[in-house]
Amino acid sequence: MKSLVILISGRGSNMQALLEAVFPVDRITVISNNPNATGLEIAKKLGADISIIDHRIYPDRQAFDTALAEKIDTCQPKLIALAGFMRILSDSFVQRYHGRLMNIHPSLLPSFPGLRTHAQALQEGIKIHGCTVHFVTPKLDHGPIVIQAAIPVLPNDTEKILAARVLQHEHRIYPQAVRWFMEDRIRLSENRVEIIDSNVNETALYSPGLPE
Repeated sequence: MKSLVILISGRGSNMQALLEAVFPVDRITVISNNPNATGLEIAKKLGADISIIDHRIYPDRQAFDTALAEKIDTCQPKLIALAGFMRILSDSFVQRYHGRLMNIHPSLLPSFPGLRTHAQALQEGIKIHGCTVHFVTPKLDHGPIVIQAAIPVLPNDTEKILAARVLQHEHRIYPQAVRWFMEDRIRLSENRVEIIDSNVNETALYSPGLPE
């Protein structure tokens, strides 16, 4: 039985994109550290199993990570996908699921790790922005890259407008990356990812600027 676990903290729009995609999986479980996450109701309506591991009832990060890992292990997932999961995971947790823990980040990594990526992009005056699906490692937002999508930064972009445009591509590339993994088409070697039977146009997507 192939199982997918998705971790969320809020609405989980990337979670919704994953749940609406078609994967060769038998079971999908959505786990949230936030009992009030609106994504839980969406997940339930879309047929996923849901579970809550409230981080606030645990004395420290390690205790929470232990409880989370115990729940994940009962699902026996092939892959764990972070979809707006707003918790920094301990090194031991990340190592436990090495090669099976995936994340979506709203920038072209390794540029702009962390938060407020769109504001940083505008402040730096860059011309190309985007999003990245990568494997999670102990170093924040620096794991092996699976797929990226790039968009131009336009003259009238604000942080909100740019975020919305990037999010559209997040919803495209995250399901693609998860599908590759579930189809056993991903080969991970140190810090490089090879997609079996693919070409560069599939792993590096680009959205051109507006027509003149």
